[in-house]
Amino acid sequence: MSDLSVEPIGAESFARSTTAVLDSITRVIDGKPDAVRSALLCLLAEGHLLIEDVPGVGKTMLARALAASVDATVRRIQFTPDLLPGDVTGVSVFNPVAREFEFKRGAIFAHIVIADEINRSSPKTQSALLEAMEEHQVTVDGESHPLPEPFLVVATQNPLEMEGTYALPEAQRDRFMMRISMGYPDAASEGLMLRQRDTVNPLAAITPAVDADRVRALIAWARSVHLSPAVEEYAVALAQATRTHPDLRLGASPRATLQLVRAAKVRAALDGREFVIPDDVAALLVPVFAHRLIPTRSAGTARARSSADAIASVLTQIAASVRVPLTARA
Repeated sequence: MSDLSVEPIGAESFARSTTAVLDSITRVIDGKPDAVRSALLCLLAEGHLLIEDVPGVGKTMLARALAASVDATVRRIQFTPDLLPGDVTGVSVFNPVAREFEFKRGAIFAHIVIADEINRSSPKTQSALLEAMEEHQVTVDGESHPLPEPFLVVATQNPLEMEGTYALPEAQRDRFMMRISMGYPDAASEGLMLRQRDTVNPLAAITPAVDADRVRALIAWARSVHLSPAVEEYAVALAQATRTHPDLRLGASPRATLQLVRAAKVRAALDGREFVIPDDVAALLVPVFAHRLIPTRSAGTARARSSADAIASVLTQIAASVRVPLTARA
């Protein structure tokens, strides 16, 4: 373990720690700096990450690389049609010796949980994550069991057009701070991947850059980033605009506004600033808001080829129409 885990937190040590994690992940995920940065951002903003894309573009590899870069407990859950909620949260089992029920922890009890192909399980099983993601605990037979801190769910899912998938319910999507896509690699990155992975598993070369204690300290530092009243009002105005836009049937929730601000603070910290600027908020508008919004039927068919295109178009309009504050420190 690096001595980064015991170094006091400050602006410079925050930069060193986060750079070490980013460098560690990019040893495996080449040519996708935005996706790598988003994964770290979600961890430090105490959110959860949804990676949606076609099979084979590195969704699970990104989740596993992030987990390998942090010296913390990691569990991977392969979501399948026969997966049960108790497999995720845990169950109470009768102990005949003690003559009482004992709670057997499920796979959700880890610092980083990789929910692989989450939309291949039924909505009932997907809902097992709701309490865990929001309250960092699970309740079984009336008894609550806290989850370790920090706690991050990195879920991957295939597009709904793929066979054997179930749409995530609105309540589930709203608990993910960000949704990103990997996209296909460029020719140079794909060629490098072929050379690097021909005989060696790239994850084997990753050594943890930080531990769980260090991550908690980094989270606390990011929380202290200054958010001026003007930028706060800007974030609220963006969220309010989604609730009144004629092309949206469902706008951003208050939870979405809160997560937008938390993510903006981490973005500022990653850029070496101790204050949030409007650009931090605007840059995160689509990854934080888009997966929560539902367009009207006319907007999804007349203005764009898909609902995702329609939502991105609406958010672009909103960003252009909401007044940007002139100062970030006032």
